Order: sequence, then structure tokens, then C-alpha cells
Amino acid sequence: MYDCNIRFDIMLSIMSRMKFQNRRRWRIIRGYGLGWTLAFAFLTIVRGVGTTELGSVQFDTITSLVVAGILGPTFGAISGFGQIITEERLGQRISIWKLLVWRLFFAIVFLLAIILASYVLIKYFFGISIALADYMVEPGSFPIYFYILCVDSFLSTVRQVSLMIGDNNLGKLLRGKFYQPREEQRIFMFLDLQASTELAEELGHLKYSMFIQDCFNDLGVVVENEAEVYQYVGDEAILTWTLRDGVRRQNCIRAFFRFKKQLQIKADYYREAYGHVPVFKAGLHGGPIIVTEVGKYKKEIAYHGDAINTAARIRSQCNAFNQELLISEYIQQLLSTNDYGFKEMDNIVLKGKKEQMTVFAVFELHSHLPEARLAQRQSS
Repeated sequence: MYDCNIRFDIMLSIMSRMKFQNRRRWRIIRGYGLGWTLAFAFLTIVRGVGTTELGSVQFDTITSLVVAGILGPTFGAISGFGQIITEERLGQRISIWKLLVWRLFFAIVFLLAIILASYVLIKYFFGISIALADYMVEPGSFPIYFYILCVDSFLSTVRQVSLMIGDNNLGKLLRGKFYQPREEQRIFMFLDLQASTELAEELGHLKYSMFIQDCFNDLGVVVENEAEVYQYVGDEAILTWTLRDGVRRQNCIRAFFRFKKQLQIKADYYREAYGHVPVFKAGLHGGPIIVTEVGKYKKEIAYHGDAINTAARIRSQCNAFNQELLISEYIQQLLSTNDYGFKEMDNIVLKGKKEQMTVFAVFELHSHLPEARLAQRQSS
């Protein structure tokens, strides 16, 4: 019975992970589908209203818009799928120039697919008889090819910007949601690399930078716990959740232990490459904060408030208590879990605070938590 419960927990964890991945992939495909539909519609309007095509294909504007409505989502899905492969399979495994070559290769294949699809469309659905070779080099074709490559590059650039400012923030930024300061209820986690000064001296600046880069690449697993990476500051990372997302399924503490297990899984790699396995310590706190857009020539989404400062102060106490994860009493009271235990520490006075504050150490109650078992299966 006990083993059945473990298997059921693992199955739920797998289903949850698949649900998150599918939701994330759907957002990418949906974005590319919308982008390509608008791009084809724009091309139709610019070339179709008040102009005459030089080639054999002559569509009225309405028909062209219908074709755009068909081709846009179709090729948006293909382009989005290519972006998913780039992010999940290639992004951290090949160098930048190889990644650019891959994107160029994909863009050319994508362009050929568009040409073939449009050729089939005009030949079998609109009854226009023309050889494929002649269709490809018709007058006015090459400006369209150039336009398609530019759109593909533009959408890839927008995706990179979205990744840099946060996957969920680009739309909000464009809608002006951060222009005026507003209050939110959020949870913050400060993650800090242990013994970073000694590691930097031993490894040297270049190798230490590569070490940090690998650590933060592995930190990507926390997005499966709905975490947003707010900032990277040297060897420190700041994660954040809305209060609802952070509390749901104990995401705010599961993220830490998921990251810890990811580093353990790759321990042999870190030992071979750097001679050390990274160890991170973290502090958690939450509450009302202000989110706003700051900066004139370099804009950034910033959070201001006591919650973020307190989370940083709690993290600074990890060494004093010899604990890997400390959370505030406020967070502890919001969580209800049978997978993790809480140990109350001595009341402390945090830097910049007048009153004492109660913090709790967090530890796993079972070494066979679903995330651990799932991670071990994937590594094997």
C-alpha cells in the first residue's frame, strides 16, 4: 500500500509537470500563431489594396485575408515548435554561433515549407496551373521571401525579449500595466551560493563565471513550480511568486528542493568540470509589495517593499543557524503540507528591524518525495 501511494504521488507529479510544459508550449505556439497571422494579414493589405500583382496568382483582398487566416496559425504552429526545440533541446547545449546557424537553417526550411504549402493551395484549391519552379521565381516573390525571413527574425527577437524580462511580463508591459505603481501580494525567495568567495578565488573569474552560469541554467527547473526569476545578482538569484501561486502545492518551498535535487543529479558533472558541487541556501518571506516600471534609458520591472528586504535578511541567517532554507512565520502559517517539516528557530532581530521575528527551518519529511523519484528516473 505504501509503495502504491508513492507511485500515485509520482504519477501526479508527472501529470503536473506535463500540464505545466503543455501550458508553456501552448503559450509559445499561440504567440507565434497570432504573430504570423497578423504578419500575413499585414502583407495582404499592403500588397492587395490598390495594387496589382505581377505574378500569375491574383487574389482579391478578402480571399487573401482568408488565406492569411489559414496559413497564419498553421505556420505559426510550425515556427513555434521550432522555437520550443531551440529553447528545450538546443539552447544550453550548443554555442551561440551554432545556435544562429540552426535558426538560419530552420528559417530556410520554414520558408520552403511556406512556398510548398502556398503552391499546393493555389494549384489544388484555386485551380491555378503553374510549375513549382516557375511559381518560386515569379515576379515579386523574392521581396515576399525577404519579408517572411524578417518576420521570423522579429518573432524570435520578441521571444528573447520576453524571456529576458519574464515570460508573463511582456504583455503586461505593452499594456502599460506597470506604468503606474500598484500593490501586489507576493512571495520572494533569495537564493545564495554558499562559499562563493572561496570558489571564485580557487576557480578564477572566467571559470567561476561559467560555474555560476551552469547553476542558473539548472535553476530553470523552478519554473515548473510556477516561479518567476526576478533578478540575478552576482551569485545570487531572486525568485518570486504571486501569493496564490507560491502557496498552491507548496510551490515556494518545492522549488528550492527541486533545484537542490537537480544539482545533486548533476553532481558528477560539476565535480568533473569544476571540482565542486554547488550548494545554495535560501530565505523566504512574503507580503504586500509595490511593482512598477523604473528607468528612463534602461527600463526594468521593479519590486519595492518590506517583503523583499525581509526575505534577503532571512537568507543571511542561514549560516548562523546552519540551515539550508529558512522561511518567515508568515509563510509557514500559509503552508499546509505532509511532505515537509518545520523547525522553529530562535527569535531573531533582523538588520534594519526593531522587533524580533520568528523564522522556521524547512526540511523534507521523506527522501522519496515525488520530485526526487521523478528526477532520478529521468536521469537514469
